[in-house]
Amino acid sequence: MSDGFDRAPEQTRPLRAPSSSPDNIPQQNSESAMAKPQVVVAPVLMSKLSVNAPEFYPSSYSANYTESYEDGCEDYPTLSEYVQDFLNHFTEQPGSFETEIEQFAETLNGWVTTDDALQELVELIYQQATTIPNLSYMGARLCNYLSHHLTISPQSGNFRKLLLQRCRTEYEVKDQAEKGDEVTRKRFHAFVLFLGELYLNLEIKGTNGQVTRADILQVGLRELLNALFSNPMDDNLICAVKLLKLTGSVLEDAWKEKGKTDMEEIIQRIENVVLDANCSRDVKQMLLKLVELWSSNWGRVHAASTYREATPENDPNYFMNEPTFYTSDGVPFTAADPDYQEKYQELLEREDFFPDYEENGTDLSGGGGPYLDDIDDEMDPEIE
Repeated sequence: MSDGFDRAPEQTRPLRAPSSSPDNIPQQNSESAMAKPQVVVAPVLMSKLSVNAPEFYPSSYSANYTESYEDGCEDYPTLSEYVQDFLNHFTEQPGSFETEIEQFAETLNGWVTTDDALQELVELIYQQATTIPNLSYMGARLCNYLSHHLTISPQSGNFRKLLLQRCRTEYEVKDQAEKGDEVTRKRFHAFVLFLGELYLNLEIKGTNGQVTRADILQVGLRELLNALFSNPMDDNLICAVKLLKLTGSVLEDAWKEKGKTDMEEIIQRIENVVLDANCSRDVKQMLLKLVELWSSNWGRVHAASTYREATPENDPNYFMNEPTFYTSDGVPFTAADPDYQEKYQELLEREDFFPDYEENGTDLSGGGGPYLDDIDDEMDPEIE
């Protein structure tokens, strides 16, 4: 068998896959070798891929944030990097606060175990909350949560005490800050608005379990408003307007409970600024709008009587939920219209001229059409 294979001319030998034994090669002569087409068998490629390889995620993939920290913080060697990354995540996805804040606090409890680490944490959160745009609210909520859930409480003070001390450091330079350059004033305004968010969100539990706001922040906000109005530059006044829109109603309620007239004094000061200060026309308009908002009880309407006693005369919201109808001429009218009853009766009489229809939208007289199919469908919540 091997002799016949050796006698075949070199150019007529068929190309075959290598065999493990020469005995497996069939006998062929030169004529049959030239008659059959030549076959080339490609070599088998050996893959280096493994079914046990770790999962691959593209760089743009965003997995659940808390899951990336389930195995600890090996990927974040410093507390600063971990906190900054987490706050950036909150900025991009604020709706994840409720679902991920518990995991964040648990991780910090295992990490922040010394006075220095707690001081660093307070400074990190303060700097981020007063530097990153739109993080003052989330930062205040975070501070409130950590003040109740961080277990470390050294002699130097717990999280809330150190946070208030940090705010006081910034508060004590208010007189220089509100007169400083543009960068200094911008940083000062960020602190003012963050302090306003802290006042609204930081909860203090009393000895009897009742929850109150920090009175020290209330006093601080009053003095900060005095500082802003003492130097009535446009950006200082804009900051004061933002602060009062944010906290004005809560501050006034708290002052009234103590028999104080601080808000009336602030409004009087605003009116004096509008008359005397050299601020821009737009800022003066903002101040006047704020006075108008205050005069309407900050946009709140307190019912003076029960629902049964409500009348159009004593309840400004009496006709608020009444529907709007239209006359045959297309003129709108509501229950507040003096001729409401007459017009409404006319509308009911007009309804008698509409043909009845079956549930499937077919006119009983045979003239119905598919456009009536959806008449009985319920309205979605937005339309309602």
